[in-house]
Amino acid sequence: MENVHLAAEDEDDLYSGYNDYNPTFDSEELDNDVGFQQAVRTSHGRRPPMTAKFPGTALGGRPIGTSFGSRMPMGSSMGRPTTGAVQDGAARPMTAVRAAGYSSSLARGSTFDPLGQSRGPAPPLEAKNEDTPEEKIKILEKKVNDLIEESCLAQGNGDLQLALEKAKEAGRKERALVRQREQTGTADHITLDLTYSVLFNLANQYANNDMNTEALNTYQVIVKNKMFNNAGRLKVNMGNIYFKQKNYPKAIKFYRMALDQISNAHTEMRIKIMQNIGVSFIRMGQYSDAITSFDHIMSESPNIKTGFNLILCYYAIGDRERMKKSFQKLICVLLGIDEEDKYISPNDDPHTNLLIEAIKNDQLHQMERERKALAEKYIMTSAKLIAPAIESTFAAGFDWCVDMVKSSQYVELANDLEINKAITYLRQKEFNQAEAVETLKTFEKKDSRVKSAAATNLSFLYFLEKDYDQADRYADLAMNADRYNPAALINKGNTVFVKEDYEKAAEFYKEALRNDSSCTEALYNLGLTYKRLGRLEEALDCFLKLHAILRNSAQVMYQLANLYEMLEDPHQAIEWLMQLITVTPTDPHVLAKLGELYDNEGDKSQAFQYYYESFRYFPSNIEVIEWLGAYYIDTQFCEKAIQYFERATLIQPNNVVWQLMVASCYRRSGNYQKALETYKDIHRKFPENVECLRFLVRLCTDMGLKEVQDYATKLKKVEKMKEIREQRVKSGRESSARGRREGSASSGGSPNPIHMPPYKPSDVNIRAVSHSETNHSPALERARDSGQSSHGTSAKGERLSVKLRSLPGSNEPYEASSQRDLDASYVDPLGPQMERPKTAAKKRTEEDEFADEELGDDLLPE
Repeated sequence: MENVHLAAEDEDDLYSGYNDYNPTFDSEELDNDVGFQQAVRTSHGRRPPMTAKFPGTALGGRPIGTSFGSRMPMGSSMGRPTTGAVQDGAARPMTAVRAAGYSSSLARGSTFDPLGQSRGPAPPLEAKNEDTPEEKIKILEKKVNDLIEESCLAQGNGDLQLALEKAKEAGRKERALVRQREQTGTADHITLDLTYSVLFNLANQYANNDMNTEALNTYQVIVKNKMFNNAGRLKVNMGNIYFKQKNYPKAIKFYRMALDQISNAHTEMRIKIMQNIGVSFIRMGQYSDAITSFDHIMSESPNIKTGFNLILCYYAIGDRERMKKSFQKLICVLLGIDEEDKYISPNDDPHTNLLIEAIKNDQLHQMERERKALAEKYIMTSAKLIAPAIESTFAAGFDWCVDMVKSSQYVELANDLEINKAITYLRQKEFNQAEAVETLKTFEKKDSRVKSAAATNLSFLYFLEKDYDQADRYADLAMNADRYNPAALINKGNTVFVKEDYEKAAEFYKEALRNDSSCTEALYNLGLTYKRLGRLEEALDCFLKLHAILRNSAQVMYQLANLYEMLEDPHQAIEWLMQLITVTPTDPHVLAKLGELYDNEGDKSQAFQYYYESFRYFPSNIEVIEWLGAYYIDTQFCEKAIQYFERATLIQPNNVVWQLMVASCYRRSGNYQKALETYKDIHRKFPENVECLRFLVRLCTDMGLKEVQDYATKLKKVEKMKEIREQRVKSGRESSARGRREGSASSGGSPNPIHMPPYKPSDVNIRAVSHSETNHSPALERARDSGQSSHGTSAKGERLSVKLRSLPGSNEPYEASSQRDLDASYVDPLGPQMERPKTAAKKRTEEDEFADEELGDDLLPE
């Protein structure tokens, strides 16, 4: 009961008044209400209705007063005075307040719709009339802009022809737009920016398609129009076109005109134009004028490229002191890049580590690395260029460059310069190899990267000297310093290869390829190793992969041809050799190899063509000379065969075979007198040659000469001496065989040991890898060396030993067919029973060899 509140007696009753009758709601008396009728007839009648006209609204319990005569308005339940009530007979005032969502036409039973959603969707907008001139102009402007954008996109995608077509179409549309403006009288509204964009894009596309004259004409239209702002800058583009045309004086003229129209506020633009002017002067050979431009740039805004060009100019005029000063300026140029320490995490915070990993390989860091690599390349090239020129000796000049680099921001380049110094020693003709080796040995105690590079070069040098033990030692040292150095692994594999441990060598080459899949030296050596192991399919796979990387490598193509020949696929071998002669069309041994393959296939005409081309480029190849001579004999053109055998006589003057062939060709062609003289000349040089004496006897007999008796006597003596010699040799062999049998019986039958000659690794030249720039040896160079080796008389005699016809009697015709077997080392190829000797060109002896020199795995930039 304590919490019960009892209303005081004097307080108003909260529920009083609900049963009272309000005369305001009495609508029956409205016709007699003077005030209401007056309000209807006056402006009071346009007054908005009250908000609580019907019960049940938000103010349904609030009594609303009217201007009914003597009736007094009732106050609301909140004590709010009524509006619009008539006070003392005065007229009811007008209000301008109208509640949202209510209208005077609101009828009983209507829904509450303040937003008017029940009226349905709004009617569609009226369509624009595109037939009006202004709308047509706007549509045409949009088409021109779209064409310019499409032209730029096509250029970005590399489709220059499409870009030019779009630019031309944009030009046509823009001219149509201008004409339409003029026709409608709105020429004052012509958009100059659109005209400028169309002409500028068109000129660019002309220049990109090497239509320089059209591009220059279009640029002239822009430049001469004074309504275009800053059009004078386009003279730089015109200068670039003249530079491309090698019209350097005119290019310089336009560069200077553009420079005059650019204010000093645009410093970067002015510096670039001055660089173009300096390069143009270098192309003209006016180094002093170029130096003026470059000096100004280095004093205003120094950069690496300009500093390098300045050094080149001073080197061209031979100014030693200025070269030194320019080199010092070059190494002092700031690159504007952050230190690498920024990318090292200072703590183990995972968030920081993730951030560093994200920015370590972003585009900004890549750009910084490229800029730094370019600067190092220019500095290294400059040092190698000026080192022999700035001091009296090469070593002193290089030492000065190293000292300057050590005191600059490029300290890490000093070691690379030292290594390059040693490599440069080796490239000089009168090089001091000991000095180079000593220089490289000084890096054995340096950090691992420099140590590995120096040891790799030392291994390469010792390998070339065939000091394989030292080469193996330094290859191990390079591998221990950097196991992921592919050049070190290749050199280690080479040292194992010369010891004929091919399986182990293949493992080193494979490891080098795992560390660097683009290492062509490892892939080449691996293919040769598989060839030595007889795994021809795997070797073929290696060389096919290598051919995909080195499309024009003559060595790779030859190895593929050789492998297909070993796999007994001559058609594929011929196909690869045909590709090879497109790269080295003057290689005589490749041409001879093609001739051999066609000869084996039975295509004599093609074989003759390639053998003849080989002879034309290298007329000292005995194999080719022999084949050509035999070919002409087979085709009954003995006179043409003489010149080839005479050349063979010049190459091998102590080989009697070629001289006998010359004499036989004379005899076959019917020139007996010349044949007799040739045989006599042979007899004077080789008096004990049986074949020469036999033909002398035969010719003298047929010609009825008196010398026949003398030659017959000499022939008998020589044959008798030959028989005696053969008997002695035969008896000596029998006595030695009998002695061996007796010795074997006395010693229990143990055979004498056979002493094999030691293996000489000099017949294998392995592709060694240097950590410096090394050059490819010419294609198949060692094949040419091996192909030029001369053949001895005895070897050629064995090759040509066949059955000779016996000498005819005095009453027999000259081409007698009676034969008897003679043991001779020479055959007259002109007899009817002749068996032509095989003339296939000798196989290349270096088909499994490596090249001494390398494509290069240089630590330093070129």
